[in-house]
Amino acid sequence: MRNAGTRAAPLPAEQRRAGIVEVALPLLRKYGSDVTTKQIADAAGIAEGTIFRVFADKESLIIAVVKQVFDPSPTIVLLESIDMTLPLRDRLRRAVEIIADRLDSVWELMSALRMMGPPEHNTRFREAIAPVHHDDRTPQALMGVIGPDVDQLRVDAPQFARMLRLVTFAGTHPRITDENPLKPDEIVDLLLDGLRAHAP
Repeated sequence: MRNAGTRAAPLPAEQRRAGIVEVALPLLRKYGSDVTTKQIADAAGIAEGTIFRVFADKESLIIAVVKQVFDPSPTIVLLESIDMTLPLRDRLRRAVEIIADRLDSVWELMSALRMMGPPEHNTRFREAIAPVHHDDRTPQALMGVIGPDVDQLRVDAPQFARMLRLVTFAGTHPRITDENPLKPDEIVDLLLDGLRAHAP
């Protein structure tokens, strides 16, 4: 137990960095690059100088946020945790929800930072893409979600995973959909059933 008046041990640098990035993300979505380190420090409940103990400058912090948002690893973990005892339609619905949530986060940040494309196409943010991003295992994770039910499909698992990602991307993009995105159920129904009316 700490004695009264003694200070708590400082957080490890990586833990401090992660905490600052987490606080900075919603502020970047709101203010874009105009966000100040003072706003971030106030939101984090730390002194502004604390930011510069773990980040060289504000730009380094912004790049760290971009890197986190574009990192596919958390999405892959969620896809791999889907309950395989659920029916195929329910598993696919959950997969669409997971992918759509990530896309929402990506598009919101891209809009706030006025990014015209993904970081690898943008000189300012190119370094935000870590090597793991170039080996995105999301398609493999989606194929795992399909699992033994691939025989219910008219295409193989890689093609279905590709189509699911494409339809989810197009069907949930705010500009493509005129701010009226498809719901996960609608995307799954489109992929599994199509749009032709069934014979009575």
